Amino acid sequence: MCGMSQPPHNRTPASSVPARPDASMSLLTHVMDHSLDEGYAEATARREADGTAGLPRTLKAKLGLAAGLVAAAMVVTLGAAGARLDAPVLAKERQELIDRVQRADERADALEQNIDRLRIDVAARQRAALKQPGNSQGELVSQLAGATEVRGPGIRLVVDDAKGSTTGDGGKPRESSGFSDTGRLRDRDMQKIVNGLWQSGAEAISINGQRLTELSAIRAAGDAILVDNRPLVPPYEVLAVGDKKRLGPAFQDSADGQYLHVLQESYGIRSTLSAADELRLPAASSLIVRTATAAEQQKGAS
Repeated sequence: MCGMSQPPHNRTPASSVPARPDASMSLLTHVMDHSLDEGYAEATARREADGTAGLPRTLKAKLGLAAGLVAAAMVVTLGAAGARLDAPVLAKERQELIDRVQRADERADALEQNIDRLRIDVAARQRAALKQPGNSQGELVSQLAGATEVRGPGIRLVVDDAKGSTTGDGGKPRESSGFSDTGRLRDRDMQKIVNGLWQSGAEAISINGQRLTELSAIRAAGDAILVDNRPLVPPYEVLAVGDKKRLGPAFQDSADGQYLHVLQESYGIRSTLSAADELRLPAASSLIVRTATAAEQQKGAS
């Protein structure tokens, strides 16, 4: 029994030892442990051994570094000084330019004021010349030309757009008009009304205080009616000086009066006509004398 061999003890085989978690990442582990290349590491070690690492240690190298720093500082300082010297010059030039612009504006304003004064003076001299004619027809010519205000009996015609006028395609009697809103009075309509009043015997006419002459123009700008380039706002008050008993009926019976009646019936244009004992029409503001001749002196006049 003693000669029998004992069973061997249980031993853990070498292959059963647990492996490192990073055993399969040997390349990454090597890179992390040796982040600096061996060549660079050896060169750094040699420089540290020779005493050449870090800042230059010789006097010549130190002086060169100091000279470079001084040169850089001088460049920065000179640049700043130059900028400070140039700033007042630029500010002065800018102020001089502003002053020149202001002086030019003041001269332009003075010239405009002088033009206005001369325009007023010329208009006054024109009216004065028309008031002192060389014959007995001067007063009539002055009134017909619109150089003087007119007072007298006549008719008052108020014309207004239709209520709630809407956009439409137009139609008779407005075939050639450029407006599209058939409920609004147009420049062509106003032209016909004024011409009808002249033909009916009106001696002077004004629209919303704007005196008309033989040279007055009634035009349109968009949907606005212009008289001598001045816009009018509805309702349009047309004053006509003349025989108040005959002027109204004569206009209503004329072709242009019938035209206004068609506008009322077909497009809703509103109008009222009434006689007035006295109307006051101002002088024309845009009177221009285009031609003039000296009156011949009568025989025997001193």
